[in-house]
Amino acid sequence: MDVENLSARQESRYLKACGTTLLLAYQSLGVVYGDLSISPIYVYRSTFSGKLHLHEKDAVVLGVFSLVFWTLTLIPLCKYILFVLQADDNGEGGTFALYSLMCRKLKIGHLRYSQPTDNDLSVYNSETSQRETRTSFLIKSFFDKHQSSRVVLLLVVLLGTSMIIGDGVLTPTMSVLSAVSGIHIKAPNLHENYIIFIACMILIGLFSLQHYGTHKVGFLFAPILIAWLCCISGLGIYNIFKWNPSVCRAMSPYYIYNFFKETGKDGWSSLGGIILCITGSEAMFADLGHFSIISIRMTFTAVVYPCLVIAYMGEAAYLTEHIEDLEKSFYKSIPEHIFWPVFIIATLATVVGSQAIISATFSIISQCQALGCFPRVKITHTSSDIHGQIYIPEINWLLMFLCIILTITFKDFHLIGNAFGLTVIIVMLITTCLMFLIITTVWKRTVILALLFILMFGSIELVYFSACLAKVHHGGWLPLVFSLVTLMLMSVWHYGTAKKQDFEFQNKVCLDWFLGFGQSLGMVRLPGIGLIYTSTTNGLPPMFAHFITNFPAFHRICIFISLHTLTIPKVPLDEQFLIGRIGPAEYRLFQCIVRYGYKDARKDSDEFENQVFMKVAEFMQQEVITGKSNTNYEYEMPVVGKPSEPVIDAFSKAKTKRKYKVRFTEVGVMDEVSELIEQKESGVSYMMGNTCVIAHDSSSFLKRIVINIIYGFLRRNSRRRAVALGIPHPSLIEVGIVYRV
Repeated sequence: MDVENLSARQESRYLKACGTTLLLAYQSLGVVYGDLSISPIYVYRSTFSGKLHLHEKDAVVLGVFSLVFWTLTLIPLCKYILFVLQADDNGEGGTFALYSLMCRKLKIGHLRYSQPTDNDLSVYNSETSQRETRTSFLIKSFFDKHQSSRVVLLLVVLLGTSMIIGDGVLTPTMSVLSAVSGIHIKAPNLHENYIIFIACMILIGLFSLQHYGTHKVGFLFAPILIAWLCCISGLGIYNIFKWNPSVCRAMSPYYIYNFFKETGKDGWSSLGGIILCITGSEAMFADLGHFSIISIRMTFTAVVYPCLVIAYMGEAAYLTEHIEDLEKSFYKSIPEHIFWPVFIIATLATVVGSQAIISATFSIISQCQALGCFPRVKITHTSSDIHGQIYIPEINWLLMFLCIILTITFKDFHLIGNAFGLTVIIVMLITTCLMFLIITTVWKRTVILALLFILMFGSIELVYFSACLAKVHHGGWLPLVFSLVTLMLMSVWHYGTAKKQDFEFQNKVCLDWFLGFGQSLGMVRLPGIGLIYTSTTNGLPPMFAHFITNFPAFHRICIFISLHTLTIPKVPLDEQFLIGRIGPAEYRLFQCIVRYGYKDARKDSDEFENQVFMKVAEFMQQEVITGKSNTNYEYEMPVVGKPSEPVIDAFSKAKTKRKYKVRFTEVGVMDEVSELIEQKESGVSYMMGNTCVIAHDSSSFLKRIVINIIYGFLRRNSRRRAVALGIPHPSLIEVGIVYRV
């Protein structure tokens, strides 16, 4: 009977897992693959926009299709689906996920201070350790020896991140503008300004939907993309059989050789248009946190890839018989009687196509902010089940504004296409370089395998990069300028934040000074609990010392809270809190380190407050059980897991202000927990520093510009830390202090 029940439960779990995977695969169509799926609208048009239109031959058209086919096969299918998706960081993808994976494995991070206690996390211990290879040892030694190499690696990662953010501006503009321009097929006399106006209205509608979240947007957009994939594959089959069934032969690589033989340098220049067929490939990896590896692989391999190949093949078949329609080949290949339904679906599909990169932009900015590389912005979690599904209002409206400005000012489809192609290929090159380090140092594979990966994919991407780079003066400068500005702002924010943390660490106050100083001033202990936010994990923060120097009084119970974001996606709930004492037990001073992953959702202030108090009460109980008082918190802090039932009962009854009973075996613990509850009812105050970071007078001119002007501007205009943490304003004490770094 037990065996049958076990088998039934396993079957039920299996069916549930299959159902979840199919649901995620369905949703991924509306979020991940939109950008990749709408590329048939503009690939041939962009490819033949340059000097390639001088070579209007069937062999050239078939060569372009062969290039598109093999590019789709090698980059999205082989590189991303087979290899890159395997390099996830506990289910998270993107450039920062690769970087955090390397930081954790090689301990080469340049983002946050790591604590010795972080090594005890189960996330670290559960990762299988492999034998160190000679290559991984040499690479690790190089990073250890040359500290500047860590800075270069971080800057490369930030450049890739900046490019993805820039892609969030270019993709919606390119997609929507290319779809709406199809109106000219039926209304050739329509003024261009009307096309621009319609495109802007669609963009406004797209960004207005974002606050509903990826879950709802995915359900809304997935049917549209399914209809679109059915349309383009159906059109492809129709055009193949109607115009040129022999087009299938062009899947042979021989046609690529023949293409370059016919076109020469003009063919190389056209690669900037062909690269657009794989726009959105990086989104498969960047949006991994929203879905799962198997759902993304399933959808691309079984649905998206075959539909795209058929669509490109059909368009090539049409062009072999209608070479004069190169500029508008996609819309011209649509049969007359279904033009308007396909046009409407195409326009809706471009909206879906923009969703992939918008979601990826939200994810990457969230990771950057958590790791201290982006100014604080409001992050709204739109799903209670999948924490990776988020919405960032400030970024959403900024992207919309930039898209509209770009649409109005550029107007030229080909200039935007040149900018788009350069952005795509730079991000892919950075991912390829990072994958070399992942293969050798994380997967511990031989350097030969890593070099094969570089030679196979990096060489192809370098050829495309050279063609896109040649078009910098024809619109390619736009993503470079945007990305460099974004990179500068992110680097300055990271630099300023690091200098602020260095100052606090170097100027922390030791406990002996605090106790002696307090006795000389006649320190007063006020009723209530003080939650003091600090970035230091041992010693007292300079902000608190500054406060008691001017106002020698603080709460009867003080808890110094340090919030740390680690280079892992998520920290298990029962390992997030580290609790320790500061000084003897009668001082009622505690240190609380709260560890988050860069994808963890932050709790609201009330829930967080209650959780801190329960963890402190649980710590008191553990002290009695272990028979020691942990006052040396610099070296050892116990992990406080799930609170025991008496503690939970005590705090839940304290909230209702009824009489309660706490059953502890030790009277001392009962008195201390009772005091904690009593002081909580007296009131809870939050204290944090309102710091002004300025460069020291002896600093260089460049450092003063960076710290005083740029970082100061970003700090004043970013979201205040108290607001980001959800701290109630009436309970907040802000201590003004100047840091000269």
